[in-house]
Amino acid sequence: MNYTLTETGAFTTRFEFGDLTVSGNAEIGFRPYQLLVSAVAVCSGGVLKKILEKKRIVFTDISFTADVERDPAQVDKITKIAVHFVVTGTGLKQEVLEKSLHMATKNCSMVESVKDSIIVTETIEAKEA
Repeated sequence: MNYTLTETGAFTTRFEFGDLTVSGNAEIGFRPYQLLVSAVAVCSGGVLKKILEKKRIVFTDISFTADVERDPAQVDKITKIAVHFVVTGTGLKQEVLEKSLHMATKNCSMVESVKDSIIVTETIEAKEA
């Protein structure tokens, strides 16, 4: 990955999907902590989706929220990421979803990368379609 400084003071890079602009100023780019939290949450969500599909569990949607805790005494270090998944479908079993999420967490490369420095908690619920 190659990054260049822009005239706004942000850094930019180009990927297959498009350009990414990163800055500590949310008005000119994505903030680094937003990208880190998104990487963790979306990685788990993607792995969860694959696992549910492999188990042939029919769902119509997966949505999630990611709450982050930062420590201002430690340069706003991210200390905790709490992700809550909501899987929408008909007749979904909570126990099956929880087992699938547990498997997803263990197979998410982003969670595995940060687990020794950031507390990552993930919860899941079924929502009837």
